[in-house]
Amino acid sequence: MSLTGSLAIGRSALSASQVAIQVTGNNFANVSTPGYSRQNISLIASPDQRFGTGFIGRGVQIGGIGRTIDNALQGRLWNGYSDEAATGTAQQFLSGVESIINDLGPNSLSRQLGKFFDAWSELAQSPNAEGVRALVVQEGRTIGGQLRALRNDLTQTRSQLDGQLDAAVDEASNLLEQIAAVNVNIVNSEAGTPSANSLRDQRDQLVSRLSTLLDVSVVEQPSGAYDVLVGSTPVVLAGQSRGLRLETTPFNNTTRLAVQVRQDGTQLNISGGTVGGLLQQRTGVVDRTIEQIDTLASQLIYQVNRIHSTGSGSTALTSVTGTLTMPTGDTTRALNDPQNGTLAALPFRPGNGGFLVTVTNAQTGASQTVRVNVDLDGITSSGAPGTADDSSIASITASLNAIPNVSASINPDGTLRINAASGFTIGFGEDTSGALAVLGVNTYFTGRDATDIDVRAELQRTPGLLSSGQVVAGNRNDNAAAMAIAGLRTSPNAALGGESLIGAWRSNVQQVGAEAAAANSRAQAASLVRSNLEAQRSAISGVSIDEESINLLNYQRQYQGAARFISVVDELTQTLLNIL
Repeated sequence: MSLTGSLAIGRSALSASQVAIQVTGNNFANVSTPGYSRQNISLIASPDQRFGTGFIGRGVQIGGIGRTIDNALQGRLWNGYSDEAATGTAQQFLSGVESIINDLGPNSLSRQLGKFFDAWSELAQSPNAEGVRALVVQEGRTIGGQLRALRNDLTQTRSQLDGQLDAAVDEASNLLEQIAAVNVNIVNSEAGTPSANSLRDQRDQLVSRLSTLLDVSVVEQPSGAYDVLVGSTPVVLAGQSRGLRLETTPFNNTTRLAVQVRQDGTQLNISGGTVGGLLQQRTGVVDRTIEQIDTLASQLIYQVNRIHSTGSGSTALTSVTGTLTMPTGDTTRALNDPQNGTLAALPFRPGNGGFLVTVTNAQTGASQTVRVNVDLDGITSSGAPGTADDSSIASITASLNAIPNVSASINPDGTLRINAASGFTIGFGEDTSGALAVLGVNTYFTGRDATDIDVRAELQRTPGLLSSGQVVAGNRNDNAAAMAIAGLRTSPNAALGGESLIGAWRSNVQQVGAEAAAANSRAQAASLVRSNLEAQRSAISGVSIDEESINLLNYQRQYQGAARFISVVDELTQTLLNIL
C-alpha cells in the first residue's frame, strides 16, 4: 500500500463528506418547502485491494442520493386528499341547498302551504265573503311565486355547480399534461438510475393536486415514468396525456353531465375529489330536490284543479276557455296517444271516465245535466290494443257541441273554448277522467310544474269565479269544493308515495337535513384522516432540524478527519522525498 493510495483514500473521504454536507444543506434549505421529501446520501466502502496476504480498503464512495419516502403511505395520502375534497364538496352544496330550503324560517314553503290550505278552510266557513275569496287568490299566487323562486334558486345553484365542474375538469386535464411532461424529464434525466429527486417531488406534488380533483392511482414503470389511472382507465401513459373533457347531454328539461377521456370518449366513473363530489351532488341532492319541487307543484296544480274544475263560485260561468295549448296536429290525436306530444310532455294525464255538464236557464232556474264520456281505455272498437277510437280534444269538442244551449270550439292556439247560449249558464261536475283539469277548463292554477305555476288570470281579475261550491249527490253544496281542496292538506297522494302534499315536502326537507348532517360528519372524518396521513408522511419524509444538525456534525467531523489524514500523509510524503 503506497502513500499515493492513502491520498486517494483521503480524497474520497473529502469528496463524500462535501457531497453529504451539500445534501444536508439542501434539506435545511427545504425544511418548509411543501411536498419536499428529505434526501439522504448512501455511503459505501470502495472495493478492497489485496495487500500481501490480506485486503486493505480503498476509501469511500457515494452509493446514491435518494428520497426518503414510503410509496404505500404516499398512495394512501393521495386517497385521503381525494376523500377530503369529495366530502368537503358534498358538505358545501348540501349546506347550500339546506339554506335555500330554510324550512324552519317564517316564510318557509311548508308554512306557506299551510297558509294556502288555511285560506281554503276559511273560504269553506264563509263561502260568500268576497274578502276571503281575494285572500285565497292571493295565497295561491304567493305559493306559486315561492315555488318558482325556490326552483330558480336551486337551478342557479345547479348552474354554479356546472361551472365549477367544468373548471375542475379543465384543471385536471392541465395537470395530466404537466405530469406527462415531468415524466419525460425524469426519464431523460435519470437514464435508468433513480436520482432526479426534485423532479420526482414535483411530479408527486402534481399528483397530489390532481387527487384533490379526481380519485386516481399511479403505477410506476421501470423507466421511472408514472401511469395515472382513474379506476382502470389510464389518463396518462408515460409521456402522453389522454386528456379529459366534460360532456353535456340534453335530457328532458335538464342536462346530464359526464367526464370523458378526450382522446377516445371513454366515460370515467369518478367518485372522489372535487369532480366526483360535484357530480354526486349534481345528480343527487340538487337534481333530486328540483325534481321533488316540480312533482310537488304539478300535484298541487292537478289535485286542486280537479276539484276546482267541477265546482262553482258566486259568479256563474257563461263562457270558459281552457289553458292547455296544443298544435293543430295534436288536437285530433287521442289524449293517450304516445304521438300526442302535448300530453306526453305533461306530468299528469287524464284517464278513462267522463264528466258532467250542467246547463241552467238563468231566468227560470231549470237545468239539464249531460255526461260527456272520455274514452281513454287504450282499446279500439274491435277489442285490439290501440288509441284510434279514444278521445281527443276534437272529439270532446264535438260531444260538447251536441249538448243543447252549449257551443264549443278549438281556438287557433289549440285551447278549448266552451260557451253557454244567451240566457244560460254552464257548470261541470263529477269528472272521473281528470280531463277538465288537464285541459285547464275552470281551473284554479295554470302551468305544469314549479317553472310556471300561477293562479288563473280570470280568477285574479274576478275572484267571484273561484269555485267554493260543488254539486254532491245531486245537491248543491256552497262550500263542498273549498272543503275538498282544504282536505288536500292531509290527503294521501299516490304520486307522492302515499304522503300528503305537505308531508311529502317535509319528508324531502328531513332527507336533505339528514344528508347535510351526515356530510358534515364525513367531511370532519376525512379531514382528520388526511391530517393523520400528512403527519405520518412528515415523520418519514419531512426534514427534522435536529436530525439534520446531527448529520451535519458527523459529516463535518468526517471532513475534518479526512483533511487531517491527508495532511499527515502529505507530511510523510515530504519526509520521504527529503530522504530521497
